[in-house]
Amino acid sequence: MSVSVVIADDQEMVRTGFRLILDGQDDISVIGQASDGLEAVETVRQLKPDVCLMDIRMPKLDGLEATKRLRQGQGAAASGTKIVIVTTFDLDEYVYGALRAGASGFVVKNSGPRLLVEAVHAAVNGDSLISPSVTVRLLEHLSRPSRAETAVAAARRLTPQELKVVTLVARGRTNNEIAEQMVLSLSTIKSHLSRVQDKLPARNRVEIAAWAWEHGIVS
Repeated sequence: MSVSVVIADDQEMVRTGFRLILDGQDDISVIGQASDGLEAVETVRQLKPDVCLMDIRMPKLDGLEATKRLRQGQGAAASGTKIVIVTTFDLDEYVYGALRAGASGFVVKNSGPRLLVEAVHAAVNGDSLISPSVTVRLLEHLSRPSRAETAVAAARRLTPQELKVVTLVARGRTNNEIAEQMVLSLSTIKSHLSRVQDKLPARNRVEIAAWAWEHGIVS
C-alpha cells in the first residue's frame, strides 16, 4: 500500500527535490504540495495524506502554527496525518515547539534522500525519526528544567531499566544502540519505551527525551 505525502515548503526547488526523491520510492506517492502555511493546512485537510512534510518558515502561517492547527482542536479532520518537520539547524527553537505540538519528528533539509524517506516511513508506522546528534543538540540548547518534579521524584515513576532506557534515548541513542548497550533484545527495548510512553505520558521518543531533560534526569 502506497504512503501518501503532502509537501509544504515555500521554496519551489525544495518541493521539487523532495518530490523527485519520494516519488522515486515504490511505496511512497506525493499527492499534493503547498507553498505557504495556510495552504498547507487546507491541503492536508482536503487530501488527508498519511504524512505531511512541513517547513517551518513559510508565508501567511508558519509551520509551527500550521502543525498546531492540524494536530489540535482546529484540525480534527486531519488528525490522522503525521507531520514531519523539515528544518535547518538555526531554527531549533521552532522545531522544539512543533514537536511538542504533536509533530512526528523532523529532518534537516540537507540530510540527504535516505533520511527523508526513513522519516516518512517512521512517521506512518507511528514512530518518530530525529537524528540522534540533533536530539542532544536540540534539547541541550532549549531545555530548562521545569522542576515541577525533582529529578528524584520524576525518576520514581519508572523502573530502573525504564529509567536507563529513557536516559539513553535522551542522549540520542537509537533503539538498536540501546539494545546493544543494555544487552537486551530490540523487542524488549520497544516494550520498555511503550510502557514509558504510557507512564509519563509521552506520544513519542522525542517527548520522552524532552521529559528527561526538563526534569533533570540527564544534564
